[in-house]
Amino acid sequence: MAKFSAPDEEDLHYVQYEASKEPTYLPSIRQLISKDLSEPYSIYVYRYFLHQWGELCFMAIYLFSWINRPALDAENKLVGVVVSKLEPHRGAQLRGYIAMLAVREEYRSKGIATKLARMTIDAMIEQDADEIALETEVTNTPAMKLYERLGFLRSKRLHRYYLNGNAAFRFLLYIKENAALANQPMWDDEDISGVEYG
Repeated sequence: MAKFSAPDEEDLHYVQYEASKEPTYLPSIRQLISKDLSEPYSIYVYRYFLHQWGELCFMAIYLFSWINRPALDAENKLVGVVVSKLEPHRGAQLRGYIAMLAVREEYRSKGIATKLARMTIDAMIEQDADEIALETEVTNTPAMKLYERLGFLRSKRLHRYYLNGNAAFRFLLYIKENAALANQPMWDDEDISGVEYG
């Protein structure tokens, strides 16, 4: 199999998930996410998000062949994906949630994750989100830097959150002022242990 270099901007296309193309998209999404994220997700987890909030899922596809429209096939491959949801939280606010964000290792540091995150954030804002939440492993420094650059704030440390035993930080991005006021973090000694600032 031939090796390919990192994508040029014109070869990389960002597309919104389409439910009608699940047989094509879902296997590639599962393969990419299962390789890079620490949690093993069943097909039902993917369908839970994609069937209800497919409009919040975006993909980066690298086109190896020139075609009129980006598609996943033998010639083109998925290099990044973001999967999200948006629903009421605590009875009033609309909280967006970035559930999964993954980029193939050989395509990282090209701005793909940032672009995908911004696309899903913008889509949630268009749907009137008050805030957006996510979790990431405390050992995943690149992810934490990415989210902080996008304006997310660490709100809580979740001990032994993942199946591998690692802790997580919950990050929040406040879109509306009322969301920030309603969610003033209530820190305790356990929550802030090990948190580094600066």
